[in-house]
Amino acid sequence: MREIKCPNCGQVFQVDETGYAQIVQQVRDQEFETELKRRQRELEEKKESDITIARMEQEKIHNEALSQKDSELAEKDRLIEQLKSQISGSETEKRLAVNEAVQVKEKENDSAIAAKNDEIAAKNSEIERLKAQIAAAETEKKLAVTEAVQAKEKELSDKATEITELKGRLSSKETESQLKEQSLKEKHAAELRIKDEQIEYYKDFKAKQSTKMIGESLEQHCLTQFNQLRMTAFPNAYFEKDNDARTGSKGDFIFRESADGAEFISIMFEMKNEMDETATKHKNEDFFKELDKDRNEKKCEYAVLVSLLESDNELYNNGIVDVSYRYPKMFVIRPQFFIPIISLLRNAALNSLEYQKKLIAVQNQQLDLYHFEENLAAFKSGFAESFRKASDRFDDAIRGIDNTITALTKIRENLVKSENHLNTANNKLEDVSIKRLTRNAPSVRTMFDEIRAEAADSEDGE
Repeated sequence: MREIKCPNCGQVFQVDETGYAQIVQQVRDQEFETELKRRQRELEEKKESDITIARMEQEKIHNEALSQKDSELAEKDRLIEQLKSQISGSETEKRLAVNEAVQVKEKENDSAIAAKNDEIAAKNSEIERLKAQIAAAETEKKLAVTEAVQAKEKELSDKATEITELKGRLSSKETESQLKEQSLKEKHAAELRIKDEQIEYYKDFKAKQSTKMIGESLEQHCLTQFNQLRMTAFPNAYFEKDNDARTGSKGDFIFRESADGAEFISIMFEMKNEMDETATKHKNEDFFKELDKDRNEKKCEYAVLVSLLESDNELYNNGIVDVSYRYPKMFVIRPQFFIPIISLLRNAALNSLEYQKKLIAVQNQQLDLYHFEENLAAFKSGFAESFRKASDRFDDAIRGIDNTITALTKIRENLVKSENHLNTANNKLEDVSIKRLTRNAPSVRTMFDEIRAEAADSEDGE
């Protein structure tokens, strides 16, 4: 799955490969046209720039060659003038020498004149040699100029060849761009042709079917699309016909999916198609109310109308249409967006599933806290009742102890009184003597005296 971030709201959506490829294709076509025009402008600008630079370099090289040539020619002319000046000076010296020699030799003999003639011959030979050197220098100058011109011409030729190659490259780039453009045009033409063929196929397909069969074919088309991806994209999902008509109406298909035993997405689908030749043309909004009723009765979160109605309505032809402003969580789509809307709603629900789990955990914690508070209240109530009963028993025990203490106090008082009476009796007992007892009985006293005397005698005999 791919993620797409909305540049306005910042929300991130996930779409499958098919939906993503369609979106990318729309952006790519526009971007390619823009990039193609930009590349053409850049190539044209670079072409003009290269040609201008090549012309400037050619003019610069030509001017440098002419300047160098003029400089070399000026140097050669200077050398020639210098040689001419030397030759002129030599001829003047020669004439002077000849005049002097003539004047001198006229006075000398013929042998001296011959010697001067030899010297003149030598001078003439030197002159010829100098002339030959001048001619050679001129020839060398011409050759140097010729070589410099040829070198510059070769350099200019190379530059011209390079310019030609650059022009060829530019031409090949333009040709390549034209070929790409032609290829894209052909590709788009082929796609349009395929779409036209599909439109014609569906028109013919509709013409051959009854109204009931048209609706059933759209349902079968959506079911086939889902089953092709069921095991790979929706292995744990429920997607079946809605056959429960106990409430008086039913939708076409119900999609449900659960995770960890908890359902996190449910969609009620309704498929609507119509023959082009049907006299009474329905609108999509004609089925909104019934679809919302089916969604609520079957306890589905979302409602989706898969429709081929209003084929000329651009609102429904541009993609997924949210009609929540009419009925909550309701969408209208064309059949090609059947799988993408399931993926979008399912992925959005999966993203919120984690938050739902956390919310359930918090709710469970709150429920546990509620039960804890209930148990604590019950414990407090039981403890208070037990404490009340124990307090009553304690009061009874205290009262019993108080009564026992009172009784024991009385017993103690009685015992104290009894002890006093016994002490008095003991004191009286200690005061009793034989003399006091026999005071009124002399005979008894006599008997006690006799007993005492016998006891005293027996003790002495021993």
